[in-house]
Amino acid sequence: MRKNSVKNIRINEEVFRELSNIMRGELKDPRISPMTSVVSVEVAPDLKTAKAYISVLGNEEDAKKTMEGLKSCSGFIRHMLAKNLNLRNTPEITFVLDQSIAYGVRMSKLIDEVVGDSSNPDGE
Repeated sequence: MRKNSVKNIRINEEVFRELSNIMRGELKDPRISPMTSVVSVEVAPDLKTAKAYISVLGNEEDAKKTMEGLKSCSGFIRHMLAKNLNLRNTPEITFVLDQSIAYGVRMSKLIDEVVGDSSNPDGE
């Protein structure tokens, strides 16, 4: 099975949807920030491993605590995935902190500052 096959894309979407539901409703770990979301999921073609890209709204300490909490809850999350999804193999999940949303917001602010400065060349 190729990495971008239709079956793999469908499995990625199912794991993404179920992982989002588990993180929103099932996890009770106080280290995990309530402003945590799943950005995307990439399941390996052999269904043994998966990378879950996680975004945390807040400061770096919140993100660090959330990643530690998710790492410690990975067994429970895998159990819930196995219970809710009908897959031959339930993937071992690796959580990766995704900084792209924060990076995009920062770039947008910088662009707005530059455009705001250049629109008033006379200081009016």
